[in-house]
Amino acid sequence: MKHLKSVDPEIYKAIQEEIARQQDNLELIASENITSLAVLEAQGSVLTNKYAEGYPHRRWYGGCEFVDKTEELAVERVKDLFKAEYANVQPHSGTQANMAVFFACMKLGETFLAMDLACGGHLSHGLRHNFSGTFYNPIPYGLDKKTETIDYDNIRVLAMKHKPKFILAGASAYSREIDFKKLRQICDESGALMFVDMAHIAGLVAAGVHPSPVPYADFVTSTTHKTLRGPRGGFILAKEKFGKAIDSFVFPGMQGGPLMHVIAAKAVAFKEAQGDAFKQYQKQIVANSRRFAAKLQEKGYRIVSGGTDNHMFLVDLTNKKITGKDAQILLESVNITLNKNLIPYDPLPPGQTSGIRIGTPAITTRGIKEPQIDALAGLIDQAIVSRDQPDKLKEIKKEVIKITRKFPMYPELKGNIS
Repeated sequence: MKHLKSVDPEIYKAIQEEIARQQDNLELIASENITSLAVLEAQGSVLTNKYAEGYPHRRWYGGCEFVDKTEELAVERVKDLFKAEYANVQPHSGTQANMAVFFACMKLGETFLAMDLACGGHLSHGLRHNFSGTFYNPIPYGLDKKTETIDYDNIRVLAMKHKPKFILAGASAYSREIDFKKLRQICDESGALMFVDMAHIAGLVAAGVHPSPVPYADFVTSTTHKTLRGPRGGFILAKEKFGKAIDSFVFPGMQGGPLMHVIAAKAVAFKEAQGDAFKQYQKQIVANSRRFAAKLQEKGYRIVSGGTDNHMFLVDLTNKKITGKDAQILLESVNITLNKNLIPYDPLPPGQTSGIRIGTPAITTRGIKEPQIDALAGLIDQAIVSRDQPDKLKEIKKEVIKITRKFPMYPELKGNIS
């Protein structure tokens, strides 16, 4: 980064500080990951210079023959990866991908069903302050209060009562497999379209570690980061008959020029996800997640729904007499990064929360496996138990940094990622 260092030392310094933070912290935020160097190189390429409004061979500007190749590769790779009929790789984010589907298949004010944000849903699935809750009529469905899993019977009752335009599945904090076949049956019975946001589980789906929604859903959206381990961005999969409408709502309906450097990085990530090493990586993510939840259970922590089937889980901290917010701040002080999170039917407000969310994609990318998971669960417990003992917290932080040194983000660079 010699040119950046010379031109803008303030930004250079901020980036160096972030590199150090990422290297020296264990990242347990379920929606974050560490891209490959190939993805970084593609995203930092001269493709950022090119405007390419439109679609391959149907661009507004000239000079697009090579970025056309890039987008075509990304589209074909993601279709092959998920066995989809249609794909659009231009959305800048998962929320924008969701927005395009909403606009393509619904009129303003129409009704849809989606998981309640308080039970693990996402803000773009009907939050009042989001476009989805402002322009449309969301009917939330929740979890069974005893099992803390999706209540499919309740979804059916709501669907038959409200006759929604579509039923939206997917979540930002749900640790169990989603039964897409059952949801398809409910959609068929109620006359609804089926829409799945698989942003969190896309990598697991690509590797066959989680059932795929693609054979069942009319629309599937996703981000390209999280478990998929690509750049920050989004994409849409759908039945071919919806492709023309979606294309028109992505461009020109929702955004102008696509980010061709990001699309190139998406294409690289899709190629990486086709390999056997990626499949083994996804299996290890789930193994680490299950081991982590089990070890915390052994130490007296209540795990929401009793465990996990995927890359994340929620920890109820009520019996530990600490809020999710305070636990997040505490653990960040010992170089463990995660987020506060509502538990189902949480009595505390979103700014406090009774729980935390723990995810294993980023630490698994670093090569961490079960032995380190056991140690990490112990360190989290020690930090919470010793939260009023500064000397003990300093010792815990040193132990965390030892793990980060043993498992660097980019070992092929031998520590030099500046």
